[in-house]
Amino acid sequence: MANLNIDSRKERTFDAIVIGSGMSGGWAAKEFTEKGLKTLVLERGREVKHLQDYPTTNLQPYELEHRGKVKQKIREDNPVVARCYAFREDTQHFFVKDQEHPYVQEEPFDWIRGYQTGGKSLLWARQVQRWSDYDFEGPDRDGFVVDWPIRYKDLAPWYSHVEKFVGVSGNKDGLDNLPDGEFLPPMELTAVEQYFKNHIAEKYDDRSIIIGRCAHITGNFEYYAKQGRGGCQHRNLCQRGCPFGGYFSSNSSTLPWAEKTGNLTMRHHSVVESIIYDEKKGKATGVRVIDANTKEAVEYYAKVIFVNASALNTNLILLNSTSDRFPEGLGNDNGLLGKYVAFHNYRARISGEYDGLLEYRTEGRRPNGGYIPRFRNVRRQETDFLRGYAAGFSGFRKIHTDHSGVGEELKNQLLNPEYGPWRVGSHMMGETIPKESNYVNLDPEQKDEWGIPLLNVSVKYDDNDEAMIKDYLEQLTEMFESAGFTNISVRDDHRVPGLDIHEMGGVRMGKEPETSLLNKWNQLHACPNVYVTDGACMTSTSTQNPSLTYMAFAARSANHAVDELKKMNL
Repeated sequence: MANLNIDSRKERTFDAIVIGSGMSGGWAAKEFTEKGLKTLVLERGREVKHLQDYPTTNLQPYELEHRGKVKQKIREDNPVVARCYAFREDTQHFFVKDQEHPYVQEEPFDWIRGYQTGGKSLLWARQVQRWSDYDFEGPDRDGFVVDWPIRYKDLAPWYSHVEKFVGVSGNKDGLDNLPDGEFLPPMELTAVEQYFKNHIAEKYDDRSIIIGRCAHITGNFEYYAKQGRGGCQHRNLCQRGCPFGGYFSSNSSTLPWAEKTGNLTMRHHSVVESIIYDEKKGKATGVRVIDANTKEAVEYYAKVIFVNASALNTNLILLNSTSDRFPEGLGNDNGLLGKYVAFHNYRARISGEYDGLLEYRTEGRRPNGGYIPRFRNVRRQETDFLRGYAAGFSGFRKIHTDHSGVGEELKNQLLNPEYGPWRVGSHMMGETIPKESNYVNLDPEQKDEWGIPLLNVSVKYDDNDEAMIKDYLEQLTEMFESAGFTNISVRDDHRVPGLDIHEMGGVRMGKEPETSLLNKWNQLHACPNVYVTDGACMTSTSTQNPSLTYMAFAARSANHAVDELKKMNL
């Protein structure tokens, strides 16, 4: 019997364990397996295979029972996830329903999740912008929260490493506040977007309009064919799962690549209960898992563990990983685990019309838009609020079809629709300041169906956010008016935090163990063979869409871990 136990443990022992198969977890798995490490990826959700498990990807609108609308009963039963812009009839199967994994809202927070192979990499908006030194230096300059332990030069080669494999469509814009990357051919701005770009360049010396940088394949097709991926077809149905692999997801790219090495083991329906810490060895030795279906507990072992469960779930796992050495959570010697959570402020938006350029129109689809990089408080503090905001920008002409009349008259009207004026719009992407008062912790009484404490979430806006919203609406109104846009309408939708789906922090990086949880390599200061490279690691949020930075951290840290294993340091 003893020999059987030994054999069983050997079967459950790997070189590396990666918790989470999403954006950053997929990258850790790719890097480890390429370097020859036997790697176990734990995914709490179901298996979703690329090509096979995208049930709505090729359906026409008339083939959807409700033409894309979600049933009212489903919306009523799921008030949180139903508020997400991407939760539709053709995508709802990729979202966690409210009762499938409940949590406690000490302050209102809409927690949007995707539990399946690839996580939310099937659902993301695919916008990828690098950080600059202005972003990494922000906390040190204004003294609010701790300084980042790295700068742009530390991450730049890993941005390039990730971009080349992912495939990023973009333009070399030469902006020091938004560094250029390894780009495939850019998508085009519409006529009114190009007009606005030119106008802003003439009127302002600190503001730019660019085409978005997005994770879509628009060139170098032979290279991406090696991944089994094809070019973007501009269908703009991305959240259904792309059968062409035209946009990046773990399912279509990093995980299949890792699987080809023969070094990958995937285990689905694996709810991670905690990380196992060995008091005598002074390090983590494995992961305790609850089978999502059978509720059976099983342990897996490895020399190095990467936690990439998505920011808030990563916090939950570490908080629940208690021992005599770490009674308040793994690595939590300073009591900061779960604190300084932040997010992106998407509350404000502006719209308008433009009566010119009527010789141009928009046809077809473009899974991308314009982008306004941050221009407030970039190089110096110049406003009464800290940090700043970026913004999306788009312009299009809507088709108006006259459905009146009968017979030949109706036929002619349907065949000859008229284009209306240009519609322009922008939405805000503001940086929120991490604060100790914004936190997550474990509920002392309530547990989920797997026996794990529910997560309490207490995250809210502050006066800095309100001042930023006011400035965004003022500045964009001024920019719209100067460009001759009319019928300008501004809006603050007062959404609660969470719908940005960019929650970050709680396990922040820093220079000192007294003020942070992770070092410059994303290792827990107090348990160096545990790395965190998803959104939980972020010291501050800046304004860029964060997924590219998570992926760069994961690739950088995985390679560091491989080197440390070779040196017998882990």
